Order: sequence, then structure tokens, then C-alpha cells
Amino acid sequence: MISSSFLEWLNLFLRVLEKLPLTLLMMGLSFLFSIILGVLVAMVRIKKRRLPYVIASFYLSFMRCTPILVQLFLVYFGLPQLLLLVNIDINGWNRLVFLIIAFSLHTAAPLSEVIRSAYLAVGKDQLEAAYSVGMSYFQALRRIILPQAFVIALPNLGNSIIALLKDTSLAFTIGIIDIMGQVRIILGNNYGIGMFEVYFIISLVYWGTCIVIETIIKYMEKTFKKGRISISK
Repeated sequence: MISSSFLEWLNLFLRVLEKLPLTLLMMGLSFLFSIILGVLVAMVRIKKRRLPYVIASFYLSFMRCTPILVQLFLVYFGLPQLLLLVNIDINGWNRLVFLIIAFSLHTAAPLSEVIRSAYLAVGKDQLEAAYSVGMSYFQALRRIILPQAFVIALPNLGNSIIALLKDTSLAFTIGIIDIMGQVRIILGNNYGIGMFEVYFIISLVYWGTCIVIETIIKYMEKTFKKGRISISK
């Protein structure tokens, strides 16, 4: 016979787990856009053209030196007011859009340095070899440089994904009900469950999700390093 205590824990776990897909969606979209922006910033820093380089350096400095919660509030409260100055009203946008913008901007900063260092680690000789067989810079970038840089950067990319997953716990501060927001609702409604039990359950959810991410990243590392899959095609 299943005890009532076990059923309470199971019910709590399932209620928290209900919001995991939303948390993963926020993490996935934010990481996708941060990768795109991170590559662009990294290329600007590598090329070192004066004005773009100054702008990219300012962006990196600001993102590194301000807390992500402040950046989230700046985007959520400040961006609509800023765009109203040019008669663009975005106050009706879904809160999820603002969160993804803020998290993408925040994560792209460290990712750009990861991508830049991985690019430089490949070596100029690879680029020169590509030129010698008639490739353009962008062909060499797509088919030779970035695939190798991706493998080099993979462990740090995994760390960034995990950090982003944990950062999503701030989503409830702008009213998005993710797994942390669900916990706040459970505690607020006082279902007779103690705070320890609730936060213990959510810690297991985050921990388990991180383990899955780490396992996937390790598998990708082994696969690409052994040459089983060519990502240059």
C-alpha cells in the first residue's frame, strides 16, 4: 500500500515537472540566439575593425559587469519605453520575448569569448590551406574553421547551457510561471507542504536536467573527436 506521504511527494514532483518544458523552451531559444550573436561578436573582435570593435568591447564590458537580473529588468521595463520614443509600442508583447532577448544578450557575451578563443586555437595555417585550394573566407569559415572550433568550444558551450538553465529561475520575477514560478505558487497557496520539501524537489529537477545536459555534451565530444560525424558537410 502506497503511503500518503509518498503520494504527496510524487504529486509535488509532478506539479513542478509540469513547467519543465517551458523552462527548457526558454533555455533553448535563448541559447540559439546567443550563439548567433556570439559568433557575430567574436568575428568583430577577431577582425578588429575600429568602430565595430569598440561597440563590441563596450557590449562585452556592460554584460560582464552587470547582474543578469538588472539586465532582465532593463529589457522588460526599459526597452518598451525606449522604443516609444520612436513611436514603436511593444508593451503588448509576450513576457517570454523580453526574457529571451535579455538572456540571449547576457549569454552571448561570454559565448563570444569562448568562440573567439576556439577560433584562434584552430590556427591561421588552416585558413591559409583553405585559400590555397581556392576557398573564399566564408567557405573556409563554414567548412573548416567553425567545425573545428565547435569541437574545441564544446565543453564551455555545455557549461553555458547549464548556466543558462539556472538563470531561467529568474523568469518568475517578470511573471513567467516556469518551474521556479510554480514553486512560488505552491508555497503561496500553502498546500500543507513545507518549504524544505518544495525546494528539495526543485533542486532535484534542476540537478537531473543538468545531468542529462552533461551526458549529451560528453557524448557529442566523444562522437565528434572520434570523427564518427562530420559537421563540416
